[in-house]
Amino acid sequence: MSKIRLLLVDDHQIVRAGLRMLFMAEQDMEIVGEVSSGEEALHAVRQLKPDVVLMDVVMAGMSGIEATRRIKEANSEVAVLALTMHEDEHYFFEMLNAGASGYVPKRAAPDDLVDAIRVVSQGNVFLYPTLAKLLVKDFLQRAESGVSPPGEELTAREREVLTCIAEGLTNREIAETLVISAKTVDRHRENIMRKLNLHNRVELVKYAIEKGLINLG
Repeated sequence: MSKIRLLLVDDHQIVRAGLRMLFMAEQDMEIVGEVSSGEEALHAVRQLKPDVVLMDVVMAGMSGIEATRRIKEANSEVAVLALTMHEDEHYFFEMLNAGASGYVPKRAAPDDLVDAIRVVSQGNVFLYPTLAKLLVKDFLQRAESGVSPPGEELTAREREVLTCIAEGLTNREIAETLVISAKTVDRHRENIMRKLNLHNRVELVKYAIEKGLINLG
Protein backbone atom coordinates (compact mmCIF):
# COMPACT_ATOMS: atom_id res chain seq x y z
CA MET A 1 0.00 0.00 0.00
CA SER A 2 1.40 3.37 -0.99
CA LYS A 3 1.93 5.90 1.76
CA ILE A 4 0.36 9.36 1.96
CA ARG A 5 3.06 11.83 0.99
CA LEU A 6 3.04 14.86 3.28
CA LEU A 7 4.56 18.31 2.94
CA LEU A 8 4.71 20.34 6.17
CA VAL A 9 4.45 24.13 5.86
CA ASP A 10 4.88 26.12 9.08
CA ASP A 11 7.20 28.96 10.04
CA HIS A 12 7.81 27.56 13.54
CA GLN A 13 10.49 24.90 13.68
CA ILE A 14 9.22 23.47 16.96
CA VAL A 15 5.76 22.96 15.43
CA ARG A 16 7.25 21.10 12.48
CA ALA A 17 9.29 18.95 14.85
CA GLY A 18 6.15 17.96 16.76
CA LEU A 19 4.29 17.16 13.56
CA ARG A 20 7.23 15.12 12.31
CA MET A 21 7.15 12.94 15.42
CA LEU A 22 3.38 12.51 15.12
CA PHE A 23 3.37 11.40 11.49
CA MET A 24 6.48 9.23 11.73
CA ALA A 25 4.45 6.96 14.01
CA GLU A 26 1.82 6.41 11.29
CA GLN A 27 2.63 3.52 8.97
CA ASP A 28 0.54 4.88 6.11
CA MET A 29 2.21 8.32 6.04
CA GLU A 30 5.60 9.72 5.09
CA ILE A 31 6.96 13.26 5.25
CA VAL A 32 8.54 14.18 1.92
CA GLY A 33 9.45 17.74 2.88
CA GLU A 34 9.29 20.59 5.38
CA VAL A 35 9.32 24.31 4.57
CA SER A 36 8.79 27.52 6.52
CA SER A 37 7.06 29.85 4.04
CA GLY A 38 4.43 30.05 1.34
CA GLU A 39 7.04 30.76 -1.31
CA GLU A 40 9.00 27.66 -0.35
CA ALA A 41 5.79 25.63 -0.37
CA LEU A 42 5.12 26.46 -4.03
CA HIS A 43 8.61 25.27 -5.02
CA ALA A 44 8.39 22.16 -2.81
CA VAL A 45 5.05 21.08 -4.28
CA ARG A 46 6.50 21.23 -7.79
CA GLN A 47 9.61 19.30 -6.82
CA LEU A 48 8.26 16.78 -4.30
CA LYS A 49 4.72 16.14 -5.57
CA PRO A 50 3.08 15.52 -2.17
CA ASP A 51 -0.43 14.10 -1.79
CA VAL A 52 -1.29 16.44 1.09
CA VAL A 53 0.12 19.83 2.06
CA LEU A 54 -0.36 20.65 5.74
CA MET A 55 -0.51 24.44 5.55
CA ASP A 56 -0.14 27.08 8.25
CA VAL A 57 -2.38 30.07 7.48
CA VAL A 58 -0.46 33.08 8.82
CA MET A 59 3.24 33.24 7.93
CA ALA A 60 5.74 35.96 7.12
CA GLY A 61 5.80 36.80 3.42
CA MET A 62 3.27 34.86 1.37
CA SER A 63 0.32 33.76 3.50
CA GLY A 64 -0.99 30.22 3.60
CA ILE A 65 -4.13 31.50 1.87
CA GLU A 66 -2.23 32.79 -1.17
CA ALA A 67 0.04 29.76 -1.24
CA THR A 68 -3.00 27.46 -1.21
CA ARG A 69 -4.61 29.38 -4.06
CA ARG A 70 -1.47 29.13 -6.20
CA ILE A 71 -0.91 25.46 -5.39
CA LYS A 72 -4.46 24.55 -6.39
CA GLU A 73 -4.25 26.60 -9.59
CA ALA A 74 -1.07 24.77 -10.58
CA ASN A 75 -2.13 21.28 -9.45
CA SER A 76 -5.74 20.66 -8.44
CA GLU A 77 -4.92 17.07 -7.45
CA VAL A 78 -2.88 18.16 -4.40
CA ALA A 79 -4.97 18.35 -1.23
CA VAL A 80 -4.28 21.25 1.13
CA LEU A 81 -5.22 20.94 4.79
CA ALA A 82 -5.07 24.09 6.91
CA LEU A 83 -3.57 23.70 10.38
CA THR A 84 -3.70 26.94 12.35
CA MET A 85 -4.26 28.65 15.67
CA HIS A 86 -6.76 31.00 14.01
CA GLU A 87 -10.37 29.82 14.28
CA ASP A 88 -12.20 32.99 13.23
CA GLU A 89 -14.52 33.12 10.24
CA HIS A 90 -12.27 35.29 8.06
CA TYR A 91 -9.35 32.85 7.82
CA PHE A 92 -11.68 29.84 7.68
CA PHE A 93 -13.68 31.03 4.68
CA GLU A 94 -10.63 32.50 2.93
CA MET A 95 -8.82 29.16 3.08
CA LEU A 96 -11.85 27.26 1.77
CA ASN A 97 -12.28 29.80 -1.03
CA ALA A 98 -8.60 29.36 -1.90
CA GLY A 99 -9.19 25.63 -2.38
CA ALA A 100 -8.29 24.00 0.95
CA SER A 101 -9.93 20.62 1.52
CA GLY A 102 -10.01 20.97 5.28
CA TYR A 103 -9.35 23.18 8.29
CA VAL A 104 -8.03 21.98 11.65
CA PRO A 105 -7.13 24.15 14.68
CA LYS A 106 -3.78 23.52 16.36
CA ARG A 107 -5.58 22.79 19.61
CA ALA A 108 -7.13 19.67 18.01
CA ALA A 109 -6.25 16.23 19.31
CA PRO A 110 -3.45 14.46 17.41
CA ASP A 111 -5.85 11.69 16.36
CA ASP A 112 -8.16 14.29 14.79
CA LEU A 113 -5.31 15.67 12.70
CA VAL A 114 -4.24 12.19 11.57
CA ASP A 115 -7.83 11.41 10.61
CA ALA A 116 -8.05 14.71 8.70
CA ILE A 117 -4.94 13.83 6.69
CA ARG A 118 -6.47 10.52 5.66
CA VAL A 119 -9.81 12.11 4.76
CA VAL A 120 -8.41 14.82 2.49
CA SER A 121 -5.89 12.44 0.91
CA GLN A 122 -8.87 10.49 -0.43
CA GLY A 123 -10.31 13.59 -2.08
CA ASN A 124 -12.85 14.34 0.63
CA VAL A 125 -13.48 17.43 2.76
CA PHE A 126 -12.61 17.54 6.48
CA LEU A 127 -14.07 20.28 8.68
CA TYR A 128 -13.30 20.31 12.40
CA PRO A 129 -16.67 20.25 14.26
CA THR A 130 -16.49 23.77 15.72
CA LEU A 131 -15.56 25.15 12.30
CA ALA A 132 -18.23 23.15 10.50
CA LYS A 133 -20.70 24.98 12.73
CA LEU A 134 -19.40 28.28 11.32
CA LEU A 135 -20.21 27.04 7.83
CA VAL A 136 -23.72 25.99 8.82
CA LYS A 137 -24.30 29.22 10.76
CA ASP A 138 -23.21 31.31 7.78
CA PHE A 139 -25.44 29.36 5.45
CA LEU A 140 -28.46 29.79 7.73
CA GLN A 141 -27.81 33.52 8.01
CA ARG A 142 -27.67 33.76 4.23
CA ALA A 143 -30.88 31.76 3.94
CA GLU A 144 -32.70 34.02 6.43
CA SER A 145 -31.58 37.10 4.50
CA GLY A 146 -32.81 35.60 1.25
CA VAL A 147 -29.42 35.18 -0.43
CA SER A 148 -29.12 31.39 -0.31
CA PRO A 149 -29.14 29.65 -3.70
CA PRO A 150 -32.74 29.65 -4.98
CA GLY A 151 -32.21 26.71 -7.31
CA GLU A 152 -34.22 24.84 -9.86
CA GLU A 153 -34.86 21.20 -9.00
CA LEU A 154 -31.79 19.08 -9.65
CA THR A 155 -31.98 15.74 -11.40
CA ALA A 156 -30.97 12.62 -9.48
CA ARG A 157 -27.67 12.46 -11.38
CA GLU A 158 -26.96 16.15 -10.74
CA ARG A 159 -27.49 15.57 -7.01
CA GLU A 160 -24.98 12.71 -7.14
CA VAL A 161 -22.45 14.90 -8.93
CA LEU A 162 -23.05 17.77 -6.49
CA THR A 163 -22.44 15.45 -3.54
CA CYS A 164 -19.15 14.30 -5.06
CA ILE A 165 -18.07 17.90 -5.77
CA ALA A 166 -18.91 19.01 -2.21
CA GLU A 167 -16.88 16.10 -0.82
CA GLY A 168 -13.85 17.28 -2.78
CA LEU A 169 -13.63 14.70 -5.56
CA THR A 170 -11.95 15.71 -8.81
CA ASN A 171 -13.75 15.44 -12.17
CA ARG A 172 -11.80 12.27 -12.95
CA GLU A 173 -12.72 10.70 -9.61
CA ILE A 174 -16.38 11.66 -10.05
CA ALA A 175 -16.39 10.11 -13.52
CA GLU A 176 -14.90 6.88 -12.15
CA THR A 177 -17.29 6.79 -9.18
CA LEU A 178 -20.43 7.36 -11.24
CA VAL A 179 -19.18 5.46 -14.31
CA ILE A 180 -19.65 8.40 -16.66
CA SER A 181 -17.27 10.38 -18.83
CA ALA A 182 -15.34 13.44 -17.64
CA LYS A 183 -17.15 15.51 -20.28
CA THR A 184 -20.48 14.45 -18.79
CA VAL A 185 -19.25 15.50 -15.34
CA ASP A 186 -18.34 18.91 -16.76
CA ARG A 187 -21.80 19.27 -18.28
CA HIS A 188 -23.51 18.33 -15.00
CA ARG A 189 -21.27 20.75 -13.08
CA GLU A 190 -22.22 23.59 -15.42
CA ASN A 191 -25.92 22.78 -15.06
CA ILE A 192 -25.65 22.64 -11.27
CA MET A 193 -23.88 25.98 -11.07
CA ARG A 194 -26.45 27.58 -13.38
CA LYS A 195 -29.50 26.13 -11.64
CA LEU A 196 -28.32 26.93 -8.10
CA ASN A 197 -26.43 30.15 -8.84
CA LEU A 198 -23.34 28.76 -7.12
CA HIS A 199 -19.82 29.93 -7.86
CA ASN A 200 -17.26 28.12 -5.66
CA ARG A 201 -16.59 25.20 -3.32
CA VAL A 202 -17.75 27.03 -0.19
CA GLU A 203 -21.18 27.65 -1.68
CA LEU A 204 -21.35 24.08 -2.96
CA VAL A 205 -20.57 22.65 0.48
CA LYS A 206 -23.10 24.99 2.13
CA TYR A 207 -25.81 23.88 -0.27
CA ALA A 208 -24.94 20.20 0.18
CA ILE A 209 -25.07 20.58 3.99
CA GLU A 210 -28.41 22.37 3.87
CA LYS A 211 -29.89 19.65 1.64
CA GLY A 212 -28.39 16.84 3.73
CA LEU A 213 -26.25 15.57 0.86
CA ILE A 214 -23.07 15.31 2.93
CA ASN A 215 -22.50 14.22 6.52
CA LEU A 216 -20.33 16.52 8.62
CA GLY A 217 -19.76 13.72 11.09
